[in-house]
Amino acid sequence: MKKFVAGVVLGFIASWGVTFAASGNHNGVFWNRLSDSAKDGYVNGYSDAMKVSVGQLDNLANAADIFHWKGARKIIGQVRRELSMADLSPETTIKQLDEMYSNQKYTELDLGQALQVLTLRAGETAVPADSVPTKK
Repeated sequence: MKKFVAGVVLGFIASWGVTFAASGNHNGVFWNRLSDSAKDGYVNGYSDAMKVSVGQLDNLANAADIFHWKGARKIIGQVRRELSMADLSPETTIKQLDEMYSNQKYTELDLGQALQVLTLRAGETAVPADSVPTKK
């Protein structure tokens, strides 16, 4: 049973990695050559792809429930937070990517990795809903 769940998780991660690897050489040089509308399209497309990926995590969560995978909710929740771009607006993302790639030391950083860094940074600064005090 554990091997099956591990296989499902490994397959999901591998397919996600292959998708990014097949995207070509998308780094800072690529980003800086894009027009403003192309940058907007790229970020919106990436965001849409991440929404689909997050939606697929529901299937994995259902499988985890069926096979009684301990700790699945915690792991899947973490992956969901790392994939979600809900905390970043496209305008903010484009601005931050422009700033990041204006620094020469980041020009070789893959665009997918840069977007993940920005997503993680936004998630760290966002206030979790359960930490907001409520009136009693």
